Amino acid sequence: MANWTASDIPSQHRRSAVVTGTGGLGFQCALALARAGANVIIAGRNLSKGAAAVESIRRSVVQAKVSFELLDLASLESVATFCNRLRASRRRLDLLINNAAVMMPPQRLVTADGFELQFGTNYLGHFALTSQLLPLLSNGKEPRVVTLSSVAARDGAIQFDDLQSERGYKPMVAYSQSKLACLMFAFELQRRSTASGWGIQSIAAHPGISRTDLLINGAGAWSGAGMLRRFLWFLFQPAPQGALPALYAATSTQARGGLYYGPDKLGEMRGHPTVAKVPPQALDSSNAARLWLESRRLTATAHEF
Repeated sequence: MANWTASDIPSQHRRSAVVTGTGGLGFQCALALARAGANVIIAGRNLSKGAAAVESIRRSVVQAKVSFELLDLASLESVATFCNRLRASRRRLDLLINNAAVMMPPQRLVTADGFELQFGTNYLGHFALTSQLLPLLSNGKEPRVVTLSSVAARDGAIQFDDLQSERGYKPMVAYSQSKLACLMFAFELQRRSTASGWGIQSIAAHPGISRTDLLINGAGAWSGAGMLRRFLWFLFQPAPQGALPALYAATSTQARGGLYYGPDKLGEMRGHPTVAKVPPQALDSSNAARLWLESRRLTATAHEF
């Protein structure tokens, strides 16, 4: 694993992948997978950004097999529509990268279904997406689900009595909860895949501190976090580097289900992929099972999942 880079990605020919998010880490993952020969669907909520991402990849990769599909993770109806389209058009899916996220909007916002925006988009949207793609993934060749967490998960806590931050909204607290939920989901999905024989490897990853527009788009360009990103940009590693843990989890023959990967230097802030340190609260399997059941209720997910 030492100094693993995108050039170490094995051939992805005849493998199909869905990557959520049109920019930043999502774009870098899609680009690297297309370069390795995968058939990639970029799934996002912005048509113009999606078209631009596809065009950029096609300019970089001759005969890239890449397309864009509309998906708004902040709408369970959009998730269902996207999954219905995929199930109607293909028999299998080999790789799902749950990457798209929103981060730290200053005021509490809600999804189309009334969930706090960060918890609803970053976590519940991906929970619903994965559940509805389960039939395709189960038919995949050595299928994997890679779910992006964050170093912010270290400070996260699942507030079962206030999952939607209705009693009090603090942007970073809500973001940390959503990313801890993503990490717990990745581990619980692996446990359930093993127990139920789904054959899916579920792997978590985080990008360290990476130079994307996530902070600027969420907290705002002139927020404290946004200015940190704008003016101390040199503290953030480039997006292609930040995408490496997810790409390692998605493609390396050495990656294992139930593990967590992140950068190897400066307290996992930057560097090359390595096994990441798991926050103790993410290892609570009883809380993970409770979160799973609550997520299934909130998203009206089928009982089999």
